[in-house]
Amino acid sequence: MRMIGITGGVGSGKSQVLSWLREHCQGEFLEADRVAHRLMARGGNCYAAIVELFGREILGEEGEIDRKKMGSRVFQDRELLKKLNAIVHPAVKAYIREAADRARTRGDKFLFLEAALLIEEKYDEICDELWYVYAGEAVRRERLKKSRGYSDEKIDGMLASQLPEEEFRKHCCFVLDNSGDFSDTAKQLEQRMKIYENV
Repeated sequence: MRMIGITGGVGSGKSQVLSWLREHCQGEFLEADRVAHRLMARGGNCYAAIVELFGREILGEEGEIDRKKMGSRVFQDRELLKKLNAIVHPAVKAYIREAADRARTRGDKFLFLEAALLIEEKYDEICDELWYVYAGEAVRRERLKKSRGYSDEKIDGMLASQLPEEEFRKHCCFVLDNSGDFSDTAKQLEQRMKIYENV
């Protein structure tokens, strides 16, 4: 089984790339953010530790963790964010390792993992290769304004917190240019996937 990690800056179109792969390739598909949300849900592996860290005031009416409340707290407190990451990131990685083991046992040909922090969290240790979804900063800014309604100030903060482009390129063996029309990106994906046809 080939485990491929997909990363890129915010607004680069990682989810769009994963959607194309879901339609055209067979295998297991994982998104680190969705895994984290599952683990934070009531009864999930991270739930009790997060409630203990933040207190019950971050819970919504249904007893679920209110991610907006939690987000506003960690935004103002870097130490708290570190502690949250120390709970969530190892649990996400453990979940992904187990999912990869199950996929191998099933005989899946691929496992595609999409994660913003693929490099920072050292997923190169468990992935066979990393892909970088690239889009120019102006394009990403425009997408974030249009699709999510983010302000320039919010986008500035998000971009500043992410790795520079050269770091992504240094760690990834394949760069997918998603700056233009997605039909161009699809052609690049088709060409890349042909490499594995006889592997």
